[in-house]
Amino acid sequence: MNNKVSLETQDQAAKVAKGTQKKGQTKDQTKLIAQGIEKGIAEYKKQQSKKSRERDKDRKQQVKQKQRAAEEVIEPAEAKSTNNLPWLLLVLSWLVFIAYFVLS
Repeated sequence: MNNKVSLETQDQAAKVAKGTQKKGQTKDQTKLIAQGIEKGIAEYKKQQSKKSRERDKDRKQQVKQKQRAAEEVIEPAEAKSTNNLPWLLLVLSWLVFIAYFVLS
């Protein structure tokens, strides 16, 4: 366990164990308490990093959903403008055709 726990964590655990040391408590008992605190700190850090990864995943999914929604909004608007273009050109060409015969 000591290899997986950083020196900083070990120091913190030892300080807490010494701070809560009772009268008549042996060094071995204090050492066991410190090891328990180290395990608790390590478990807490694991949980926090797991939560952090989950938050990052959620944030990335939300960003992707927003991008998809934005793309869906843009695509129908483009489709409408391209659907109107052939009709506009047809009407314009007929108007020019009629104007040509009326003016000649």
